[in-house]
Amino acid sequence: MQIEPMVLENRFVRLEPMADAHREDLRAACAADPATWTDLYPYSLAGEHFDANWPRFYGEPPADRMNFAVVVGGRCMGVSSFLTIDAVNASLEIGGTYFAPQVRGGPVNPSAKRLMMAHAFASGARRVQYKVDAINARSRAAVLKLGAVQEGILRRDRVVWTGRIRDTVVYSVLADEWPAVRDGLDARLAEFG
Repeated sequence: MQIEPMVLENRFVRLEPMADAHREDLRAACAADPATWTDLYPYSLAGEHFDANWPRFYGEPPADRMNFAVVVGGRCMGVSSFLTIDAVNASLEIGGTYFAPQVRGGPVNPSAKRLMMAHAFASGARRVQYKVDAINARSRAAVLKLGAVQEGILRRDRVVWTGRIRDTVVYSVLADEWPAVRDGLDARLAEFG
């Protein structure tokens, strides 16, 4: 597997490699829902936490992370990332996803994930996984709706930034499952016109 950062685009969303030019739009998107950062995410990008975490996650990300600005209508409305990129084992995780409230529930998430999974599998991935906080019912439902398979729950898996100990639900899509998942996503996106 050899995956490279590049612009990914369809009629609903444009994914651009995260850059400093996206910073202020992402800050505004993150500020639109501070409770999500407090209640559900393992780190915070709300308020004063944004500047502290920008360098760690977006300014100089580790080599096994690739971040995409989720651009809708010319503005960065969120982020989604390839995490734990493991070229030797041809696997990666799609995560670190956040969308401004006004773009949730429509074509943005399935469009972004369709683009990212297509890029991963075209780059030689055998496995794409998702890891979701067990209490995050909205994200758990969204991942299942994408066509991923729930594999199990990692109990008391990690400590989030607020000190809460989280259980993590693991999902995956395998390369041989991708054609059916892709077709399902395409049919779903066609419903948005």
